[in-house]
Amino acid sequence: MDLSEVENDRASLELSPLEDLVETISEARAAESQRPPIRQEYPVVGVLWGLDEKGTPLVRFEGAPEGGSVAARSVVPLNSGTIGCDVVLMFEQGDLTRPLIMGILRTARPEPIQAKLDGEKLVFTADREIVLSCGDASITLTAAGKVLIRGTYVLSRSSGANRIKGAAVEIN
Repeated sequence: MDLSEVENDRASLELSPLEDLVETISEARAAESQRPPIRQEYPVVGVLWGLDEKGTPLVRFEGAPEGGSVAARSVVPLNSGTIGCDVVLMFEQGDLTRPLIMGILRTARPEPIQAKLDGEKLVFTADREIVLSCGDASITLTAAGKVLIRGTYVLSRSSGANRIKGAAVEIN
């Protein structure tokens, strides 16, 4: 075999630049698939995005797989009122696809209104004012201690004593 035959055989074995690039990309993809998944060992703040039809919490957080909502488990009670709240997340064995909601971050601002029902009593609490309103009638409670009753017709009826007390009582 002479030198020209060896060069021809060698040229037939070499890859074209495009084939070389395709092979390099294939090798990189294979190496990437062998790489272990990203692990998260410390807490992350995310958002409770919603609850699915089974009540499973869905969370979003920076670095979430595929950038969307991820189904989570929770160690704290959640309901529709907590949707949109910031939550503290940890991850089972550091796996970003297995978030655990460890708690709900409290906000510094007071809640605009709270309602509590315990079967015997209904309590509404607000910082500035509570108004019950229906048509032309309303009852307003203010933080300054005022109780304002307004209506086109006001009736006060009692089977016992009906007392009006105050520092001063004005009629008309």
